[in-house]
Amino acid sequence: MKRVGLALLLMALLMLAAVYRLNHLDEAPPRISLATDPVAEVQRGAYLAKAGNCGGCHSKRGGDPFAGGRAIPTPFGSVFSSNLTPDPVTGIGAWSKDDFWAALHNGRSRDGRLLTPAFPFTNYALMTRADADAIYAYLRSLPAATQPNRPHQLRFPYDTQAAMLLWRALYFRPAVYVDDPQQSPAWNRGAYLTQGLGHCSACHAARNSLGATQGHGDFSGAMLDALGWYAPSLHDKAEASVAAWPKQAIKDWLHNGSNDQASALGPMSEVILGSTSHLADADLDAMAVYLQSLPQHSVAPEVPMRRPELKLREQGKQLFADHCAACHGENGEGIKGAYPALAGNRLVTMNSPANLLRIVQRGGFAPATEGVPRPFGMPPFAGLLDDPQMAALASYLRNAWGNQASDVRPLDVLHLKAQRID
Repeated sequence: MKRVGLALLLMALLMLAAVYRLNHLDEAPPRISLATDPVAEVQRGAYLAKAGNCGGCHSKRGGDPFAGGRAIPTPFGSVFSSNLTPDPVTGIGAWSKDDFWAALHNGRSRDGRLLTPAFPFTNYALMTRADADAIYAYLRSLPAATQPNRPHQLRFPYDTQAAMLLWRALYFRPAVYVDDPQQSPAWNRGAYLTQGLGHCSACHAARNSLGATQGHGDFSGAMLDALGWYAPSLHDKAEASVAAWPKQAIKDWLHNGSNDQASALGPMSEVILGSTSHLADADLDAMAVYLQSLPQHSVAPEVPMRRPELKLREQGKQLFADHCAACHGENGEGIKGAYPALAGNRLVTMNSPANLLRIVQRGGFAPATEGVPRPFGMPPFAGLLDDPQMAALASYLRNAWGNQASDVRPLDVLHLKAQRID
């Protein structure tokens, strides 16, 4: 028995050592002694902070920019973003460049505390040290805002450092992005922006039960349950693949929030407003090159076509005529440059009706960008249509004018309405 006990103790110690080792990979910050123009460094950092959409999470509505406090809902509870202004007590005023690099590259705060992966350090780990230093210089140039960080509201055991240790041992390996020599400079720049700084997989990658993804290059689509939106697959032509789009159309969409093919709505509208609409043309071109190169395959699970609810669709047809046809056309053809066509619209016919229902409920509003400063919007119908009516309207839209998709039931609407909205 003593031998068994000693063996188990040895195994436990080895496992603890392995977990410790896996949580301290690549932690020596590379020293950079390049002479930089402080003004140019701050300007470059401001651009990179836009590319990473740092202000999107670290600025709460009505609060000081980058002062944190915004709730980030997750399946495990709410995480609150931190204060990135140079306040020495509540912000990062006392942080060094190495401290900031450790947070981005290793997911470790200045006091040694492990950060939750709701902060996408798994993507930011790909960032170069030079880019991290530039963002640090920009954040240090901001006005200091005294705003204490709000404690996270995570359920046990996800609120423990032990859980973070195990999660990181299983799923996190820090590594700076390395160019693929088989690809062009534009492709590599696009991959760096998309996989790393832009952290697109944070929304567009499916997550397992512990919240881990398959990797930085996985954009197979995921339901954002805490928001009630679906981030569609970038690999699937039936969802959000842009492989068949002209390159200029991709650039227009990322820069303006709309093009002849689609408009950005929901969480993606916020990303374009705060991030991609500010990118230089060369970076937009690089992202377009990379996105068009993604492997193409259907990744969404097939939804069995249930017996058509003809009465539901007939009711939806009348609702469309009463509330939608004036803008979207009697045959769902839309008005170019104003109201999108619904016939052949991928958002309408995706396996998941979540985004269609969310837009009917809450309205559709593209971002107001420099290229499209006054986009057309759609009013919300949540106060006008009840759950059965929304299901009827959605079912009609998904099966009219050649569209083919499963019907939506009132229970589907009720389930979506129960999802938390940030």
